Amino acid sequence: MRIQALRRPAVWVWLAAMLIGAWLAARATYVADLSAFLPSSPSAEQRVLLEQLRHGVTARVMLVGVRGGDAALRGDASRGLASALRASGAFDSVSNGDHQDAPKAVGELLMAHRYLLSPAVDAQRFSVDGLRDGIADTTSMLGTPAGAWIKPLLWRDPTGEMARLAETLLPSGGPRVEAGVWVSRSQPRALLVAITRAGGSDLDGQAQAIDALRHAFAPWAARGLSLDLSGAGVLGVQSRTLIKAEVERLALWDGAIVLALLLLAFGSLKALGVALLPVASGVLAGTVAVSLGFGQVHGMTLGFGTTLIGEAVDYAIYYLVQARATPGTGSGALHWRRHNWPTVRWGLLTSLAGFSALVFSGFGGLAQLGVFSVAGLLAAALTTRYLLTDLAPDGAPGLGLRMRLGQATARAAAALPQLRWFWGGLGAAALALLLVLPSAWRGQLTHLSPVSAQALTLDASLRADLGAAELGTLVAIEAPDEATALQRAELASARLDPLVAAGLLAGYESPTRLLPSAATQAARQAALPDADTLRARLKQATADGLLPADRLEPFIADVQAQRQAKPVTRADYDGTPLATALQAQLLPAAADRPWTVLLSLRAGTQALPAARLRDAMQGLPDTRVVEIQPELDALYARYLREAFWQSALGALAVLLILYAGLRSLRRLWRVALPLAASVVLVLAGLTLAGVALGVLHLVGLLLVVAVGSNYALFFDQLAQQEAQAADAETLASLLLANLTIVASFALLCTSSVPLLVALGEVVAPGTLLCLLLSASWARRPGGV
Repeated sequence: MRIQALRRPAVWVWLAAMLIGAWLAARATYVADLSAFLPSSPSAEQRVLLEQLRHGVTARVMLVGVRGGDAALRGDASRGLASALRASGAFDSVSNGDHQDAPKAVGELLMAHRYLLSPAVDAQRFSVDGLRDGIADTTSMLGTPAGAWIKPLLWRDPTGEMARLAETLLPSGGPRVEAGVWVSRSQPRALLVAITRAGGSDLDGQAQAIDALRHAFAPWAARGLSLDLSGAGVLGVQSRTLIKAEVERLALWDGAIVLALLLLAFGSLKALGVALLPVASGVLAGTVAVSLGFGQVHGMTLGFGTTLIGEAVDYAIYYLVQARATPGTGSGALHWRRHNWPTVRWGLLTSLAGFSALVFSGFGGLAQLGVFSVAGLLAAALTTRYLLTDLAPDGAPGLGLRMRLGQATARAAAALPQLRWFWGGLGAAALALLLVLPSAWRGQLTHLSPVSAQALTLDASLRADLGAAELGTLVAIEAPDEATALQRAELASARLDPLVAAGLLAGYESPTRLLPSAATQAARQAALPDADTLRARLKQATADGLLPADRLEPFIADVQAQRQAKPVTRADYDGTPLATALQAQLLPAAADRPWTVLLSLRAGTQALPAARLRDAMQGLPDTRVVEIQPELDALYARYLREAFWQSALGALAVLLILYAGLRSLRRLWRVALPLAASVVLVLAGLTLAGVALGVLHLVGLLLVVAVGSNYALFFDQLAQQEAQAADAETLASLLLANLTIVASFALLCTSSVPLLVALGEVVAPGTLLCLLLSASWARRPGGV
């Protein structure tokens, strides 16, 4: 680098921009949850799912299993772990089935309001026959495992309303109790359910909660026990950790590969250092642009950013190889700006046009990729144009293998046009295959997640142990206010109860079990008799029974207190674990939605057709049956459809820009044909390999066109030149640029993140084909 270069404004502007960019990038927020790849304007059914994914209580559920030792040790560990987690402040609630450790406030709340909450309470319940039957049912349970906690309540609750409440609040098929805690029905494992205080999308908070849990479990791990851990937050943290590790690994290896190629090609450390400046500029500019535009940077966007190393370095290669001092032309930089920069500029414009289409996507993740690419490529190109021309005005000083590469490429380029008919026939056959074979565009939303199959299996196992094996269907109810929402939930429950009785459903969860509507509470309150009437009925009901009527005065007092009690409200549950359950089922109105009730359904012994469920809900206002998997599939189909249209618009913009630069339909044909053929050949190859194509494959194809347009334009430029002397240098730069980008994207195929693999298996072969086909269809002087 010449000392005079430090006096140039471009150097100081670049340094200032890099310092500011580094400061902004260090302060940026980096995330890895799937919500970034979800639509901003979903359908009504999809909105319900997205609300839960982003902010719902279900996203804060942590599932915990304790393995090893005997039942007694696992029980001690469960109780000790639950106590430690409750004291940590990182969890809103922790449940493990240990009623002795359960917050007393919950039991007191339910006991004090049991006659307003119990679904068994009606006028018949407090008739003589109803009282007799209720007392008989309660006393019959004294000899069962439940008798231990029923007996202390017997004189206050002889009809067993607390037992009925427990039946409605605990799912059927849930965990059994052993050693006083929840355990799996199928394997030796104690179970806990914890609700984190941090939101599901707050991965830093989720990571802190996981650390608190592991720290609390450490003494038990030292005694030979092991921990099973899952839940949305756990999987999110695992995804972020995996993506971060993969990004670091890929960046390290990609950088090493590119450095080795450049050093071999240039044989100069100075050229190597200069070549990396556009790369650093591009990655930093892309990161800052995404952070400023979206408020956060997704980990997958950074993973995509590592691939920018392969493309951004192309601009430096073009300059350092092509900027040679030619007699009569002045410096190499001046010669390059006059003769080669216009071609690079048109290639840059086509790349920007292609990726700009993604910027306007309704999916945040896709829009991030577009913004990152546009900002990164623009910064890399401008760094090459204004900074490298000052730092290395005569290009790369070392020769390395550059000349040999150029000579070998020139010989290959002279022979490749003879294969144009071979490539044409192969492309036609590939197109025919794509038209005949079933569409390979069948990716799913889950393909965006890097979560391993083993982690998903563990999650399903823990959910099954806890009785959370759901039907995969929700009943979503919307209402203008809370009172109407609860009334509509009760109407829906009345439609679901016959399905439960018929075995089509094992059960369902409804907020009205914790919070009946005001009208229902008033009706139950009206069914409670006055003290004298109740006393007289009890005398008849207990005649010759196990419980003497004169000892049931506490029961009479509780009933009278409930006759005058205020209705139960959501505020009564604040500060208790039940508040979390209520929040998951009853969502208050927000700016983008009304009050919403979610009824989750549990699969019964018989299959329940969705049509049957919709028929059952027919006529209920603002009530929808939401099938989770079909809705997710529809969500992804919409995602893919939108990406197709945006890519088509980007491709059209590329063609228009190419025509504006070439001003010739014949030249446009020679430039566009290799790009189209490369896309078709890659698609046919992946289809024959059985790859399920998705959104990231489409982004990869867009990148193939963006990179390949540079090769096609340079071959078009060579075809217009009369001097053959320029060919070797230019062709060396094209081959070297292609090797770096093919190596960078081939490396992605080794990743354990499916998103990055999708990019690698498209771009690596696609860009190589673009180079070969561009050479084959180029009309060179004296060529075919």
